[in-house]
Amino acid sequence: MDQSTNVALRKTPWNKGKLVGQKAPLKLKDIWAIRVRLQIGQRTRELALFNLAIDSKLRSYDLVKLRMRDVCHGSVVASRTIVMQQKTQRPVQFELTEQTRDSLAAWIRSSGIHSEDYLFQSRLHASPHLSTRQYARIVRSWIREIGLDVSAYGTHTMRRTKASLIYRRTKNLRVVQLLLGHTKLESTVRYLGIEVDDALEISEQTEVWRFDRFGRLAAHLFANRPGAAGGHPT
Repeated sequence: MDQSTNVALRKTPWNKGKLVGQKAPLKLKDIWAIRVRLQIGQRTRELALFNLAIDSKLRSYDLVKLRMRDVCHGSVVASRTIVMQQKTQRPVQFELTEQTRDSLAAWIRSSGIHSEDYLFQSRLHASPHLSTRQYARIVRSWIREIGLDVSAYGTHTMRRTKASLIYRRTKNLRVVQLLLGHTKLESTVRYLGIEVDDALEISEQTEVWRFDRFGRLAAHLFANRPGAAGGHPT
């Protein structure tokens, strides 16, 4: 095997030829299960990170690079903010809910960070802020704590969660596209897996209807079978 072949093999993407599924979003009950555990455990940093990840819908490398000034007006956590996305170089705006603002304010007070500081500084000297790998480990620990399959969830779970909830509630793709900062609507459709999810939902509803109809028919036949109480005499 010559040197050029070795180079080509090294450059082959790890996922080439493999079906790599999207990471599932969290359900409301999962969000609260994680949130309550972080609150009870007084894990101020993780609670702020979790709430901000859900609200911002940012990709992991944009999330970990947020500075205090990105989410604050002076020392007050803003209700809305705009962040420039690294991938698209386009701004995206998002809302910070009251519970997210409260958890961020608590983290900022306890950590003593300042306006130009990264919100989530790394505990390793090699990096000034939390790395995407460290963030991924934290997300896996949250998933594991509430008893979900770690392989089915990841950092993209945090980005997809609120977008999926909003779509389910409104069915408005354009709104979700704007919130995610996608340039094309088709990207939003693929990202949310809407066509697949909707097809499965319709299928489930159809199966329930068929079962209900069959159940009523079976009950009718059973009630009227020979020898049954109220049925035809033997």
